[in-house]
Amino acid sequence: MDFDFILTHTPAFLAAAWLTVKLGFLGAIFALLIGFFCVLMRFFKLKFFTALCQIYIEFSRNTPLLIQLFFLYYALPKLGVRLEHWPLLSTLCLSVDEILRPAFACAVVGLSFLGGSYMAEALRAGFEAVRRQQFEAGLALGFGAWGILRFIVLPQALRVALPALSANVIFFIKETSVVSIIALPDLVTLMKGLNSLTYKTDELLLMLFLGYLLIILPLSLGLWFFEKRLTHA
Repeated sequence: MDFDFILTHTPAFLAAAWLTVKLGFLGAIFALLIGFFCVLMRFFKLKFFTALCQIYIEFSRNTPLLIQLFFLYYALPKLGVRLEHWPLLSTLCLSVDEILRPAFACAVVGLSFLGGSYMAEALRAGFEAVRRQQFEAGLALGFGAWGILRFIVLPQALRVALPALSANVIFFIKETSVVSIIALPDLVTLMKGLNSLTYKTDELLLMLFLGYLLIILPLSLGLWFFEKRLTHA
């Protein structure tokens, strides 16, 4: 095992790990927002939007992230759609080099698109766990739909859904490994590139393993601790 090689390339792996964390964090945030939107449409019984969300969920969950990224990165620009020029995404892309911005924007959208369906299903399970009597009690106390949602349904639903939501966040971090297909310099891309130049496979696989472990293990422990605190609150 060449430890001098590992020490030499540690800064590059730290930079790649930071990009992986940013992608996973942004993907999880936007996926959670999409999931909330879908479950709120169901809660308020807006039939058109509920049907639209259900179509989105089935389409998203039944197509691989790899194919979605191919479409976003290669097909949309040919149709004149460049995601890195969208207002919100263009702001987020300022955190990466200009040459990486198209790939970064596509990766964020792809992770959000895939993750939103999983977040929506996790939240739906939490909402459905709240008994009908809770809604009736809220109405008896004079709450409207928003009041029931805020004070009765959400606190209970989030407790039920939190384990699934936490698992989804960790899943998003792992799924960032797929973005290597659109040349984003994440951990997998860096490992593959260095391996083709140096053939230090054992050292690079060890660094790749440690990179993901150092990201996911603290996150997993933090989410587990938060879940325990919320459960016993």
